[in-house]
Amino acid sequence: MAKFLNTSATNYFLEELIKTAQDRLILISPYLKLNDRIKELLEDKNRLKIDVRIIYGKNELQNDEINWLSELTFIRTSFCKNLHAKCYLNEESCIITSLNLYEFSQVNNNEMGVAVSRSDDPGLYKETYEEAQRIIRISDEVRISLEKVGSAPKVTEQKSLDVKKENYNKLTTSKLAKKLGKTTSQLSEELVSLGYLKINDGKEELTEKAKQAGGESKKGRFGAYFLWDENLSV
Repeated sequence: MAKFLNTSATNYFLEELIKTAQDRLILISPYLKLNDRIKELLEDKNRLKIDVRIIYGKNELQNDEINWLSELTFIRTSFCKNLHAKCYLNEESCIITSLNLYEFSQVNNNEMGVAVSRSDDPGLYKETYEEAQRIIRISDEVRISLEKVGSAPKVTEQKSLDVKKENYNKLTTSKLAKKLGKTTSQLSEELVSLGYLKINDGKEELTEKAKQAGGESKKGRFGAYFLWDENLSV
């Protein structure tokens, strides 16, 4: 059953939702403007290599925030025209609320919302999750960066061409292993035996079979890693 949230409860549940995300995190808010607490929480998710998607409709980031965001490998941003929804989800729960991200911790505001647990109300969670995925699909993934034009910095939002929109339903090897109840090393061995990975000079590489199955090789701040379809049969 959904739980009603007032202003303080909305702030509390949103922070807990971000903190407890183990697999993925989706933040949908019209305004892309982040306070220090949200940035701290997102930095921790990035260190843990959690897949984070932020969908926004208007960018109000300052220059230092733009530089900060551009350095976070596992946090991706998408622009959605005419966005007015405010919805925050991880793999186990979601919040539908009047609270924008930039209003987080502003307890003087009057906000309302509802919290939905996947285990308590799987139907409602599923409907909310599917609508969030639809919003992601109609959004343009962008890289926000700061370019200097003459003596003045200019914010650019460049459509991401090398990251497919469907990556939101792909998992790293470690997360796929967790989903399947295996260790990462066990899954890696199976991927090699099934012909999805090959060993070249002691390093794992994707095979053509893996690429045809949707496997992707990525380079992050912490080195190379692979993305797999969450429904990969192993």
